[in-house]
Amino acid sequence: MHRRGFMAGSSASLTLGSASAENASRLIIDDFASGTGIALSGNRWVGFTDQVMGGRSTGGANLDEIDGRPCIRLTGTVDTRDGGFIQLAIDLGKNQRPFDGRSYTGVELDVYGNGESYNCHLRTTDVRRYDQSYRATFKAPQSWTTVKLPWSKFEPSAIETPLNLEALLRLGILGWMRDFEADIALGRLALY
Repeated sequence: MHRRGFMAGSSASLTLGSASAENASRLIIDDFASGTGIALSGNRWVGFTDQVMGGRSTGGANLDEIDGRPCIRLTGTVDTRDGGFIQLAIDLGKNQRPFDGRSYTGVELDVYGNGESYNCHLRTTDVRRYDQSYRATFKAPQSWTTVKLPWSKFEPSAIETPLNLEALLRLGILGWMRDFEADIALGRLALY
């Protein structure tokens, strides 16, 4: 395996990934084939830890290859003293505008991990504070596995407003709120 770093940030365009017959009902956001850290959607992946708010978790995200498959890999130590997360995130909309996810059933991830549980968080235009999101938990086994997270699995956290699929802003993959060594790779992100 090898690692290549990427720069944080966000670009301002949204381009749909190419759709094969089997993926016709899916929106492929990224398959990491470009090797640039810029998704098929035109947005850039960002990796960060709770240190942005004074926490003690360490880690980051790098482009990688696992079993011959290009991916982005989030690794680090989640430390719940004064925080408790490391995150890999991407904007879903264009020019900081929301993305309408009503045509899809949920999020589909191809993941490879260390057997631990991870979170997928969604942010919408209703989310006003850093601790608010809509969250679903999943396992990342030590082999490439496709995980489907229907919208109904995303529970509101610190927010009473139901998930508004017309107003999706950002998706994050997190090592979250327990002390552990995180190691998760994402080989494809799609809406299905």
